[in-house]
Amino acid sequence: MGRMIITGVDRSARSRTAADWAAREALLRGMPLHVVHVTASDEWPHRPDMVADRVFAELLRRHPELEGHGSTLPGKPADVLRALAEEAELLVVGLRGEGGHAGVTVGTTAAVLTVSCPGPVVLVPGTLAGEEPPGRADGVTLGIDARDPVGPAVDLAFEAARLRGVRLHAVHAWRFPAQAARSPFPVLEEDRATWEDQEVQTLADALRPWRGKYPHVDVLEDVVLFTPAEALAHTARNSGLVVTGRRSGETALALLEHARCPVAVVPA
Repeated sequence: MGRMIITGVDRSARSRTAADWAAREALLRGMPLHVVHVTASDEWPHRPDMVADRVFAELLRRHPELEGHGSTLPGKPADVLRALAEEAELLVVGLRGEGGHAGVTVGTTAAVLTVSCPGPVVLVPGTLAGEEPPGRADGVTLGIDARDPVGPAVDLAFEAARLRGVRLHAVHAWRFPAQAARSPFPVLEEDRATWEDQEVQTLADALRPWRGKYPHVDVLEDVVLFTPAEALAHTARNSGLVVTGRRSGETALALLEHARCPVAVVPA
């Protein structure tokens, strides 16, 4: 297939928002875009649908330099997109599709891809505007476990910040040691300061190889006393893109419930 970005679309405005983000990313990376619409197998090929072609034509009108094409494929959306993602640079989908119910933030296809996509998947909320809102201090926010970083996620975050020429906000969530968490007594301030200093050093050590690889990326290192999902939800308010590694997918799913900007989930 070669290096390309794939975006899954349906008839919803939300998927078109995701497709537009994917088109901008394709131009930024100098890659073609493959727009895919998945239709039920029992309708294929008796009811050919031109959704993908129409969406690509719309994108081409807005982004004349865009290269790529649209395709209609039979099957279940999550299964088809997951298979395509094995060789794609990025898979981009909306948080919800046309079948989503009111009050449901993350649709079924998005949830399945979040926890099982073989490559990086970007989930785009339907409220995203064509351009990033003004006043955002951090172009890219990276959620990182400094003791066991997901290398591909760190790579993607640094590269995204480099391409955009923006600051990278690296966020490491930490907790009190188990014995302190179980203690009925309040944590002493000097103990907390000591533990926090250790976390700061751990984060600095974890990021050192990437700082050397990307010397021109401005990095804000941050350690916060929250769960990983809470930490990212709080710090991502000033971000245009959040990147997080995936092991179980639990943190990513919790974060998506509060997402206001695209979230990239990268498997370990």
